[in-house]
Amino acid sequence: MKSLCRAFILAPALLLIAGMAHADDYSDTVNLFRNAGESSSFFHRSYAYAVFPTVGEGGLGVGGAFGKGRVYVRGRYVGDTTMGQVSVGFQAGGKAYSQIIFFQDKRALNEFESGTFEFAAGASAVAITAGASASAGTSGASAGASGGKKNARATGVYEKGMAVFTIAKGGLMYAATIAGQRFSFTPRGAH
Repeated sequence: MKSLCRAFILAPALLLIAGMAHADDYSDTVNLFRNAGESSSFFHRSYAYAVFPTVGEGGLGVGGAFGKGRVYVRGRYVGDTTMGQVSVGFQAGGKAYSQIIFFQDKRALNEFESGTFEFAAGASAVAITAGASASAGTSGASAGASGGKKNARATGVYEKGMAVFTIAKGGLMYAATIAGQRFSFTPRGAH
């Protein structure tokens, strides 16, 4: 119960961090991924992508993550998305990171936009790092601040039509959690 109370105390901080994404942050974040290792090649070979400038994550026993993003098809903004995650397990700390999800084809994008899309607990992301160690995934993570933006290295492949990359923004968290990221999608102009 004590851990649950601490998680609810951390929730407003996560919402504040994740809510800091402004329009300029989207283009800045896209440019960051365009210049960061192998993620840059996915812009040319993907049907669409969803970008989250800031995902805030934190927990102490029970944790959560939240982020607001935008979906682009062939570089054109088509809608908004939110990501939420609740996790239970051994974890302590907090972090912030940027995330991008590439969709290989229209089928993968349709699955994401269905309104019920969730990554399985074992799904993972490629953490783009430069200088400092960082790793992040939908099943738990540890992270440090990423170094230089243009000299980052990463490798990635599509899994079930999607490829996910993250860049650590800061924080420190140790986690061994069981959780999946859940997404909602709202088409542009449907607000």
